[in-house]
Amino acid sequence: MTVLYFAWLRERIGESEERVETSAATVADLVAELREREPRYALAFSDMRAVRVAVDQELADLDAPLAGAREVAFFPPMTGG
Repeated sequence: MTVLYFAWLRERIGESEERVETSAATVADLVAELREREPRYALAFSDMRAVRVAVDQELADLDAPLAGAREVAFFPPMTGG
């Protein structure tokens, strides 16, 4: 699946997108796998209250299933103005 990183997540990880082979069943499982990869991922995902996620371009929660998903995007909360 393709994993996309935006804003400060992209800066901390050093990638805007990557192809990930995963056995994760949910977004939370994927985050756990990514955290284990390297310290830069652990830092980026250290406070999930500051991270939003979209699965196949639809906003999702951490318990969202990944079966059949092609894309997961991580980004900070957006504010309006």
